[in-house]
Amino acid sequence: MTQPPTPLNQQQQQQLVWQIGHALATPLPPGWQQMRVEYRAAGRHVEADLLVTGQDGLPRPVQPSPEAMHLLGNLRTGMYQPGRGTWLSAILVYGSATVLSTDFLPDVEPPWRQAPPPIGFQDELRFFPRADQNIPDWLRQRAGLEAAPAAEPLVATPPAEDPDALRSPRVYDGLDESGRPVVNREPLSPAERDRVLEYLDGAPVVLASRTYDADAFEPDREPLVPLNFRTDGRWYWPGAVAYYLREHDVAPDPELLTHIRALRFTLPEVGEPERELAVAAITGQQAS
Repeated sequence: MTQPPTPLNQQQQQQLVWQIGHALATPLPPGWQQMRVEYRAAGRHVEADLLVTGQDGLPRPVQPSPEAMHLLGNLRTGMYQPGRGTWLSAILVYGSATVLSTDFLPDVEPPWRQAPPPIGFQDELRFFPRADQNIPDWLRQRAGLEAAPAAEPLVATPPAEDPDALRSPRVYDGLDESGRPVVNREPLSPAERDRVLEYLDGAPVVLASRTYDADAFEPDREPLVPLNFRTDGRWYWPGAVAYYLREHDVAPDPELLTHIRALRFTLPEVGEPERELAVAAITGQQAS
């Protein structure tokens, strides 16, 4: 693998999870009640444990089929996120007619039966490149990399004292020749995405319309982009920022994201003067 893999969308991932379950179950005798497969990988090193619970309620180890192993590898490859990497271990649990649970762990070291050699972890970072800040210390050590440089402290944007001092983010990074949005930003992890959305959605609305705008990424879709503005007293942003993060995983403008991280995802108090400044900045009118 020399090029980063093409990611699967959510529907494709779900379909593949079902296919894995079918491939695991096909060689089994009828009557099984539950399957639990744990798949661990780093580079070319792969391990898997399958426990099958029969009608007597006792789990027993079973060798996963080659087809299931191949599909699990495809799922891991397809869930790669640029700069973020992919999961190193996954636990999938199936009932006789449903998927009971899925758990994907990108940053926790798996409980190896036999730990891979350093080349395995080096291959992992070569096959599934990660930004430096997304390489856990244990993975860095296993791969024989130098310790990560100390990160510069994040600095939040200071409170604005006049409309011109308020910052406003870019919703995306430009348009291509066909007029479609261009995005050159690393996606957020699911956990950080939720915290950023909570921040964006928690700020007070200072201007709003009853109508909705078209989705720039899916223009044929019913207009659902909120036509509103929110502020935290330092920045003001349109409803499209949270919408595109929620619907299309488009991270906010990097400078706004740095500001939110510096505040540890905690909204400052926004009083009436801050709201008036934001309205003045948005409308171009003088604040009262």
